[in-house]
Amino acid sequence: MSDPLRSFKQQPWLPLIKVAGLATLITLLVEGSLSLAATYSEVAARALSLLLSNLLGTIILLLASVGVGALGVYCCEQFQNEVRLNQGSLWALTLCLIVGIGLKSLIPVAPVLVQLDSTSLMGIVVGVFWKGRPYWRRFW
Repeated sequence: MSDPLRSFKQQPWLPLIKVAGLATLITLLVEGSLSLAATYSEVAARALSLLLSNLLGTIILLLASVGVGALGVYCCEQFQNEVRLNQGSLWALTLCLIVGIGLKSLIPVAPVLVQLDSTSLMGIVVGVFWKGRPYWRRFW
């Protein structure tokens, strides 16, 4: 019987933290750009408030968090010599991305798209495992 704690300890945590930091930084830059555009442009502010209202807003927020998860896997694929993606490392990447989004919420920039809530958490998990589908069954 395999020890789940041992496989948790053996994940490549430092490269995964770097990848999650990069994905969080890209998310922060996109959100900062949208926030600045909404601050200085009345047209952008109205368009953003129209897009993020009601059901359409919920769908856009979910898709943005799916994009953050997929971006994390994409960055891992670019650093493939450091991170060997498999089911365990995808879960570890998900945890690192959630921690990164949690740390992003401490920065005093208004969260436009991705914040630490249940919709974003669900979207990140879906994004990681949707983009990481080829790595689900890889155990080595």
